[in-house]
Amino acid sequence: SANNIVVENTPGQNSNAVAELAIGMMLMSAREFYSGKSAYELKGKKLGLLAYGNVSKCLAKIAKGLGMEVYAFDPYIAKAAIEAEGIKVVDTKEQLFATCQYVSLHIPANEQTKKSINYELLIKMPQNGVLVNTDRKEVINEEDLMKIMVEKSEFKYVSDIAPDLAETFKQKFEGRVFFTPKKMGAETSEANINAGLASIKQIVNFFKTGKPTFKVN
Repeated sequence: SANNIVVENTPGQNSNAVAELAIGMMLMSAREFYSGKSAYELKGKKLGLLAYGNVSKCLAKIAKGLGMEVYAFDPYIAKAAIEAEGIKVVDTKEQLFATCQYVSLHIPANEQTKKSINYELLIKMPQNGVLVNTDRKEVINEEDLMKIMVEKSEFKYVSDIAPDLAETFKQKFEGRVFFTPKKMGAETSEANINAGLASIKQIVNFFKTGKPTFKVN
């Protein structure tokens, strides 16, 4: 900014890739991580979306295709706009956690959200609860999550980023946790192409018009 350099991003270009990864981890947890144990289906289960942005919209479409009931909480989007897409809106995040067996996180990591996924929220989840994290590890209160997994022997946690206490989680809760080896929600050829093309178009538009697109600084 001090040197009048414009910084832009390309929101939404990897949203479907992240949504498909979330669904993949949900299917894996439902099938007991393909261990051969008796499992269950996603059809008829309730999925809660904490925030309703680009990834949540893609995830909701896939989940509804699988026959899931989809709920959302996002205080920054009009209730009618979310309901128009066939999503059930709840009034609080506490209600979202209390209603849904699956909760998928789609919030930024900031001073308001860091460690906000805590014991008080997680204890509200129904039997066989599964927390899905394709966000940032900072939004999770890891000590509280560990406490929940001790108290609720059926609770599972699947994440696109390993927590700081990953090795402890793996040792204590084998068969109930999964972490990707690196953050890979956007690691598809399609997402990379989409982001690359969007970047090029935005750069060309800036030099043609002088107007930035999705400026972040």
